[in-house]
Amino acid sequence: MNGKDLIFILGMGRSGTSALARVLSLCGCLLPATLKDPNEANPRGFWEPVDALRLNDEFLFRHQATYFDPTLRLQGEVSFAPDETERYIAQICEFLRYCPQGDAPLVIKDPRITALFDFWLEAARRAGYGVKVIVALRNPSEVAASLGALIEAPVELWQASWLKYNLLAELHSRRLPRVFVEYSNLLGDWRSQVARITRELTLGEVIGDGAAEIDAFLTRDLHTKRCQGTIVEPFGNRWLSDTYTILAGAANDQPLDVAKLDETLSVYRTCERAFRTSLDASRSKLPRRLPRDGIMTWRQETG
Repeated sequence: MNGKDLIFILGMGRSGTSALARVLSLCGCLLPATLKDPNEANPRGFWEPVDALRLNDEFLFRHQATYFDPTLRLQGEVSFAPDETERYIAQICEFLRYCPQGDAPLVIKDPRITALFDFWLEAARRAGYGVKVIVALRNPSEVAASLGALIEAPVELWQASWLKYNLLAELHSRRLPRVFVEYSNLLGDWRSQVARITRELTLGEVIGDGAAEIDAFLTRDLHTKRCQGTIVEPFGNRWLSDTYTILAGAANDQPLDVAKLDETLSVYRTCERAFRTSLDASRSKLPRRLPRDGIMTWRQETG
């Protein structure tokens, strides 16, 4: 392995990011020391650092966002003050300083990083790491079903989030050593997927004595919410289907249609901004109270 390599696992949650992090750790890669505890959502572990989760959630919250924000406000619309940017990057650098050090690559997995990647990339470079990326991919219908079983929300939120996080993961990693890994491929033949990862990211030999542990950990019952039918398109076009087809092809070593991905991201950005602006405007028109008869006049409705 190469020293001072940092591998970010990017993509949407529930796409096999936890499984990838654990497999790589059993292959000999390093993980941050303090990890999120397993729970009913992920009984076999999340394998993601608590301190990174806290840093990212605090930053998102300061800008009226969460991990579940499907908008692209923080990717181009919001201007971050230089002192805030430096402070956040310094906090990430401090986190990285306390991560385990060694000859093996460090693996960091938190889906929030996908939306905050510029900050994390800069911090990693300042810390002296060579950054590489694994883009975790899963059928959007399966991701939506998996999230829907855990959190009550409209399925359209999960579909929009899937599109946002997958398009950003591809865009952010475009100029870095990277590899795409489909969740079903990982579960079906993890050895071939680890071989692809080591080859594409030039990691050298990684599988040591962990193969038996990986076989015990990475069982087929991890693949819940299987969906093999047509992907439901909530936006009236084939954004999800086309994006999934392109990225799934990359996970099988086929060329990427970058132009199509850029087009989809551009159109999604325009549409989500327009709907968000309209929704915000409608909320601003809500009165503090209704008239006594309960009926708003046109003048009252428009202010």
